[in-house]
Amino acid sequence: MNAVPYLVAGYIFLIGCYGLATSRHLVHAVGCLTVCQSSTYVLLLAVGYRDGGTAPVFSDVRPGARPLVDPVVQALALTDVVVGATVTALLLALVIQVAKRHGTVDPDELSELRG
Repeated sequence: MNAVPYLVAGYIFLIGCYGLATSRHLVHAVGCLTVCQSSTYVLLLAVGYRDGGTAPVFSDVRPGARPLVDPVVQALALTDVVVGATVTALLLALVIQVAKRHGTVDPDELSELRG
């Protein structure tokens, strides 16, 4: 088992979290959150990867002859991409509304949102 993809996924997640923590612009924060989300793509690909694996179609391969990749992980990765795009679009729409109503996208200047 190779640990490099897991380390890469963790590194991408940490880079996104660092950008999110240091962000002074809401659009930048949404972009950093998208980077954090992209680490889950790498993680799912690492979980579902099999060296020398083929698609799980049994028409020409007898069972047990070759390793097969897990189709559930592929479906989860596709669902993750769709959910990530939807969340990003929703957050960007909220940023546009904040910019229209408050005239700024700097989180420090949004005093109405403080508790």
